[in-house]
Amino acid sequence: MKMCASFFILLISVFSLNCHSQFQPKSNTIDKKIQAKFINLLEFPIDSSAIPRTMNVSSGDVKKVASKDWTSGFFPGNLWQIYQLTGDIRFKERAALWNAFIEKEKFNGKTHDMGFKVYCSFGKALRLEKNEKYKEIIIKSAQTLITRFNSKIGAIRSWDHNKESWDFPVIIDNMLNLELLFEASKLSGDNSFKDIAIKHANTTLKNHFRKDNSCFHVVDYDTLTGAVKKRGTHQGFNDQSSWARGQSWAVYGFTMAYRYTKNKEYLKQAEATAKYYINNKNMPIDGITFWDFNDTAIPNSPRDASSSAVMASALFELYSFTKNKEYLNYANKVVTTLSSDKYFLNESVKGPFLLDHSTGNWPKKDEIDQPIVYADYYFLEAIIRKQAL
Repeated sequence: MKMCASFFILLISVFSLNCHSQFQPKSNTIDKKIQAKFINLLEFPIDSSAIPRTMNVSSGDVKKVASKDWTSGFFPGNLWQIYQLTGDIRFKERAALWNAFIEKEKFNGKTHDMGFKVYCSFGKALRLEKNEKYKEIIIKSAQTLITRFNSKIGAIRSWDHNKESWDFPVIIDNMLNLELLFEASKLSGDNSFKDIAIKHANTTLKNHFRKDNSCFHVVDYDTLTGAVKKRGTHQGFNDQSSWARGQSWAVYGFTMAYRYTKNKEYLKQAEATAKYYINNKNMPIDGITFWDFNDTAIPNSPRDASSSAVMASALFELYSFTKNKEYLNYANKVVTTLSSDKYFLNESVKGPFLLDHSTGNWPKKDEIDQPIVYADYYFLEAIIRKQAL
């Protein structure tokens, strides 16, 4: 496979730093071709209701969203991470401007996606500079998020829509929003956030996984008894299929939960699902998954670069805990493949994205085989975590 050589050089030459420490920016020389792609993100017009989410590569049309969209925090998060990689203060300044549009979401109790929106933007910012306001925003966001917690069920409610279909839906994606709660406890000294995060993780661990260690997308609970009503999918191929990004959320979420708790059951599940994913019979040779492992159209079904980017980032961290080179090898393969001309957008594409060939919501035929902002986010995070090793 032909490589985007200049980007690979960036991966191996960028300075190393611990991804959980305060960042001291350093200047860094970046290949002009790669810098040009970063500049596309830097120069995207600032608009509170036009945060980039995805685009049509052929037409150049960018799908834009307001702060209430679950993906809104990823674009400023990408700018913060590029600043971390380059030391170019322009990205920091631009990221702060985009962050300002997200702040009001700290009061939005109608969504479980507080972590994706607030922690992927303000959380990244706080790791790179000390700012009391950022701390306050994260803590307030955590206070809002826990209002969705049901003590009878032991979980945070995911969606409020489709009430005719679900009583109390919990999706595997929700594991990633727990990082906001863990961090809020560290910042505030209030362990109630961490306690709720642990209860949610334990409930998910108990009810979301099959015997083969793949996971369901959605588990619906009875609010009166706390019992499971049904298990299924909303974005996968069918209720018994393994939606690829859902498996990635599971590994990432339980690896992260282990980081904060050192609960070996979390680590055990993260490893088991990682092995299911990596060694799946339908895993393509280049490491970039099909959107669902059980799509009957494989090998002619869409890929999902975002799933593999999330998994790569998760596995760099999982490797740091286990030293299992199987995880490191797969993560390195994904970073290499996504850096190639097949997946990394060429300079002729002027949209504010880095990667192509992600799948958003296949059942709704939405965002199929397109650049999607969260694929870039976890790709950049994977690079940073790779450097930390």
